[in-house]
Amino acid sequence: MPRYFADSAESIVADALAGFASAHADLVSHHPDHGYLRARDRSPERRAGLVSGGGSGHEPLHAGFVGAGMLDAACPGRIFASPHNRQIFEASRAVAGPEGVLHIVKNYTGDRINFGIAAERLAHEDIPCARVLVDDDLATDSEDIVVGRRGTGATLIVEKILGAAADEGRGLDELAVLGAEVTRRSRSLAVASAAHTTPGTGGRAFELPDGVLEFGVGIHGERAEGTTPVIPLGRLVRMMTARLLAALPDTPRPRVLALVNGLGATTSLELYGIHHALTEALDENGVALDRSLTGTLVSALDMRGFSLSLLATDDELLRLWDAPARTPAWPL
Repeated sequence: MPRYFADSAESIVADALAGFASAHADLVSHHPDHGYLRARDRSPERRAGLVSGGGSGHEPLHAGFVGAGMLDAACPGRIFASPHNRQIFEASRAVAGPEGVLHIVKNYTGDRINFGIAAERLAHEDIPCARVLVDDDLATDSEDIVVGRRGTGATLIVEKILGAAADEGRGLDELAVLGAEVTRRSRSLAVASAAHTTPGTGGRAFELPDGVLEFGVGIHGERAEGTTPVIPLGRLVRMMTARLLAALPDTPRPRVLALVNGLGATTSLELYGIHHALTEALDENGVALDRSLTGTLVSALDMRGFSLSLLATDDELLRLWDAPARTPAWPL
């Protein structure tokens, strides 16, 4: 493993989880026998637990958002691989409230299958379970893609808003409806100038020639349908913003919440420059930027790239977004 500071590709996830739990022992507990992390504190008003998860390599998602005001549990899989249904089942059973548990699932085949099996196992124990499927990736918005849009950066938006709603005592069905609405109002798009490094080989997942960007790359290194020449940042962000705005639902007053997200090897210096370009692009389109968050939020190991996520917001969603939360990665 020439590119990663770890003993081996096999141990990197387990060692990281043990270290994460130790570093944030006041906020989370680690259950290595069943492979999940659980929040130490949660509102007594919660009627349904919130569980999410997915492959490792996207840190701080999901483990970084376990804690008061957000997730009750997260199930990390191996790098870029779905968690096992056993992990999801055990975590869900541990944090289920009087009305059961809500699964927040990114739209990937493995995640859908394993969360689905866990939900069936929960049903056998008479634990109600509902699902919010996050499918915000604009690059995969095509009838030719059977599974539909991928789940990417908007997952964090869903987790934050649903966490606040759960703390208000909303029931399982209410949370599922709200999560579906937040997902409907959200779209994301990512670009990259270099792929991530594969832990097992130390090589790049794919190669790009100089002067070319992958336009619409996935967070597991999935190749886009096409590339674009490197162009000035302002022009690139305007292109991305125009596509995202066109995909959002119409609202009486165009206003958004935005995530400017680094994919792992993009510096804060660059990300804040991207944020500046985004504010200018939104202003040119007459769209109000109500809230924003900038940083490495949903990474793809060490990919050189960034994603933009927009939520068509309103006063109620902003109120929930602004609600307090305390997790290892929130606030940044």
